[in-house]
This record gives sequence, C-alpha cells and structure tokens, in this order.
Amino acid sequence: MHIRRVPFDHPDATKLNDQVQAEYAVRYGDDGDATVMAASDFVPPNGIYLIAYDAYDSPVASGGWRSQDANDEGNLDGDAELKRMYVVEQLRGRGLARRILAALEEDARAAGRTRMVLETGTKQPEAIALYTSSGYEPCGKFGYYRHYESSRCFAKSL
Repeated sequence: MHIRRVPFDHPDATKLNDQVQAEYAVRYGDDGDATVMAASDFVPPNGIYLIAYDAYDSPVASGGWRSQDANDEGNLDGDAELKRMYVVEQLRGRGLARRILAALEEDARAAGRTRMVLETGTKQPEAIALYTSSGYEPCGKFGYYRHYESSRCFAKSL
C-alpha cells in the first residue's frame, strides 16, 4: 500500500466518498453525512486529503483533516477536524485506517494544529474502537451533528 495526497475533489476521492456515504445511509437510515465540506477545506496548510492505493493502484482507503477554530458549532482554536476516514470493506482489519490516521495527525501537528477532533456515531463501533485505541478521548460535542443523541465526539492533543 502507498498513501498519496490528493485534492478532495479528485475522482478517486469522490469514488471513496460515495462509498462511505452509502455506508452511512445504510447504518443510519438516511442520505449519509450532511456536513458541508468543500475541496478548499483540504488544501495545505489548512488541511490535507489522503488516499491509500493497493498494488494495482486502486483506491482502497481515505481520510483528511481540515482546520477549525473557535466557532458557533463547538470547535476550539487550533482544532484539526478529521473527516471521511474510510477503508473498503474487503481490506478492513489490516491497519490501513491506523496508517492514514497517523499520517493525518503528523501533518496536522506540523501545520501547527493543537488538537485533532472527530465526530462519529453510535452505529460505527469499529470507528469508536479505532479512535479510543489510538488515544482519543470523548470531548464536548461539535459540528453539524452535535445535537444528535447518536453523535459521539472525540479529541486527541497533538
């Protein structure tokens, strides 16, 4: 596997984003994540978007971070918000998400961000397990879903 930095609107990023949105729709019975995001959110130094490719150059995992500072959605100055972490179903359990997460944390730290934050949900126990085993702790709710009972927010000091 090799990890590449790509624009958020890259065709491979769009393909994986469509897949994760379909999974969210099945798990939560809705249309997927409605959080507003733009390709410009993931342009360095204010964020990045990564895709892992297999030996056949097929996109198999993704994730990104974008800068957030104190706002009316509960973020704090210095936040790096983790977005669109996803691994294709047939390659889960092989450490791809951990590799992408580590690369995103390193990049956000180098960009001067002080805290990585993420929002997930109760119907994603695998995600919660990944983040808690990677040193993330529950934090105050933030973001689009902060008022939803099923929302779970986590943070890790960078």
